[in-house]
Amino acid sequence: MRAALEVADIFRRHGDAFRTAQRGRLLPDQRRVMAAIEACRTATLGGHVEQCDDCGMVRIAYNSCRDRHCPKCQGLARAQWLADRQADLLPVPYFHVVFTVPAPIAAIALQNKAVVYDILFKAAAETIRFISADPQHLGAETGMIAILHTWGQTLTHHPHAHCVVPGGGLAADGRWVNCRPSFFLPVRVLSRLYRRLFLERLQAAFDRRELEFFGNLAGFWEPTAFARHLEPLRNVEWVVYAKRPFGGPQQVLEYLGRYTHRVAIANSRLLACESGRVRFRWKDYRTDNQSKVMTLEVDEFIRRFLLHVLPKGFRRIRHFGFLANACRNAKLPAIRAALRAPEPTPIVEPANYRERYAILTGHRIDLCPVCGGCMVDIGLWPRSPSPRPTVPRCDTS
Repeated sequence: MRAALEVADIFRRHGDAFRTAQRGRLLPDQRRVMAAIEACRTATLGGHVEQCDDCGMVRIAYNSCRDRHCPKCQGLARAQWLADRQADLLPVPYFHVVFTVPAPIAAIALQNKAVVYDILFKAAAETIRFISADPQHLGAETGMIAILHTWGQTLTHHPHAHCVVPGGGLAADGRWVNCRPSFFLPVRVLSRLYRRLFLERLQAAFDRRELEFFGNLAGFWEPTAFARHLEPLRNVEWVVYAKRPFGGPQQVLEYLGRYTHRVAIANSRLLACESGRVRFRWKDYRTDNQSKVMTLEVDEFIRRFLLHVLPKGFRRIRHFGFLANACRNAKLPAIRAALRAPEPTPIVEPANYRERYAILTGHRIDLCPVCGGCMVDIGLWPRSPSPRPTVPRCDTS
């Protein structure tokens, strides 16, 4: 069902004016994302024509942009990813650990997304790996799924990594070692090691001249200025927190479904775009998740949305330890053997896109909206510079 207001609607109404006002300040990736969202499920991308094999009703199903920043294009990608992860789940408790960065680091990250976000992933993973391997804590190799989020509820820049970690690990002798009940690893120890590893990697990136600085950070090209900026951060606590363990593997999947393929703001949170302003709902975590409404000038709304466009090709979901792609197929069977857990049932590939969509989402897109008959393809709808449908449009969002 199409939302009453979408990010795409805001871009189509105000995108040209925003691009003109920004002129050379918009990055190519940001322009690309705006264009993709504007074109999503319109005649601009073309599509195919369907006809009901019962009542003869005809409609156009326009193609999706499939951009990972598009609020309308995440449903199927999320469902497929979760189906693929089902086979990786183990019958053990899982923990949710969040790694954040202080505001002075976030400012550097905004101008160096690929480098600093990569450091965030690697420092978090190395922290979990190192502390888990310590015999005083777990004494085993663990695994981790890490998901990058760069936004807060009001679309401000707030980079952090959500990590889902099994409550135990694989010992060197092949045994499975459980962590203590309801306790994964000491948060203060995690926080201080993470802080050190992050700052070491950031300094190394600076020394290799991988960082860029402009605007109000332009002075950081000078080594002493950069060092002065980082020095206070070595003595403050960095926020790392572990939430209560999940109830079971199914809860892990439900959690991952909420976090993996999210974008900066969902269409369902948008309330209105009128008189040059956008209103949307947000949760205030400081007041017990109270729901509130924020109003932004449309240019400020678009600017904040585009803060969270990732560099092309950057991986925002990563796997580490025994869940890493390089060793998952070898280590997971050994772990299941140690846990005496059965191997997962092989996934049967559906016959076509429509069947895959129905299996993954529970929603059929091949049913006639008039009589409930089966819609079948009867031809392609060519790309067009502007929407010009002459038969009903099908929006499968």
